[in-house]
Amino acid sequence: MSLLSEFKEFAMRGNVIDLAVGVVIGAAFGKIVTSLVNDIIMPPIGMLLGGVNFSDLSIALDSAGKVVIKYGAFLQTVVDFLIIAAAIFLLVKAVNKVQKPKAAPPAGPTQEELLIQIRDILKTK
Repeated sequence: MSLLSEFKEFAMRGNVIDLAVGVVIGAAFGKIVTSLVNDIIMPPIGMLLGGVNFSDLSIALDSAGKVVIKYGAFLQTVVDFLIIAAAIFLLVKAVNKVQKPKAAPPAGPTQEELLIQIRDILKTK
């Protein structure tokens, strides 16, 4: 089997296509959440903290200000992550609630019941 045909077989599997769709949707969802955090959530929080813009928060490590630790951008990324995690949790919870619960397989006879049945069969012979 040639490399190209093996790759085509791999790429056309359902799982790979589902994963690709999930990655694209996830990237778009990430952009929405980033906009939500940067444009809607963080400005009021910054205003409550005295007009602080979180993305501008940083610590200069040298006197020229060329080496900077941007902890504000990190804080915004953490808030992005928390919102995405909460949204995914709620989505998974809703999907699990909608799905039908799997029925438990019917319970079979216990070991004692089987032994009683075997004893009764042996008695009749």
